[in-house]
Amino acid sequence: MDIRIDGRSALITGGSKGLGLAMAKAFAAAGGNVAIVARAADSLAAAEAAIKAVAPAAKLAAISADISTAEGCNAAFAAAEKAFGQVDILVNNAGTSQRAPFLEVSDALWQNDLDLKLFAAIRLGRLVWPGMAARQWGRIINVLNTGAKAPPGEGAPTAVSRAAGMALTKVQSHEGAKHNILVNAMLVGLIDSDQHYRRWQKSGSNESYEEWLGKLGASLPLGRYGKPEEFASLALFLSSEAGGYISGTAINVDGARSPVV
Repeated sequence: MDIRIDGRSALITGGSKGLGLAMAKAFAAAGGNVAIVARAADSLAAAEAAIKAVAPAAKLAAISADISTAEGCNAAFAAAEKAFGQVDILVNNAGTSQRAPFLEVSDALWQNDLDLKLFAAIRLGRLVWPGMAARQWGRIINVLNTGAKAPPGEGAPTAVSRAAGMALTKVQSHEGAKHNILVNAMLVGLIDSDQHYRRWQKSGSNESYEEWLGKLGASLPLGRYGKPEEFASLALFLSSEAGGYISGTAINVDGARSPVV
């Protein structure tokens, strides 16, 4: 199946590395216009070059913004709309795992996690919604993790933020249906990404990254970590006409690791 999103414009937060970059590449290669949002200008420049390498003709916008604030969300949306005229697809992908024993999670950490993972999705959703509704076409993907369905001990604050994101997905899907705004969540399991690479660097392991990742992945049901491209393929499907009757779902992309369907 050749899945295309020709002429559609996507805004991807956390788009300069890992899963966000993989989705940006897939969307651009499928004919989409892609705006990637991150805070660091240097990582944005590297990501833009990587996307251009796989989709030389793609229209791209690299936007430096802190979406944990209302001002950052407004700036990111305004820049994407200026670049492409409209935003048809919103992918709320920003955020890394934050977890600690419950009594060790400070108010500041709770607030920071909720601002980046929940309130950014709420604020950006409000910004893209009117245009999507007016055009009677829109896609929103909330990237969460499997802790949203099966929160572990010492999983706060991320598991709580992600569970709230799953509830937001369902609320938005019901309200968006009459406007042909389809809203879904993708729940990440263990997938090769920048945060795992950073963990390897901090581990002090003498193994190569591939060896280190391979050992960790051996205990998973599929016997390996997932690939960013596998995650991006589903995101592209949900953003296309091929996924036109799918909304209000929370899909595990975890190689059967989650105990919850």
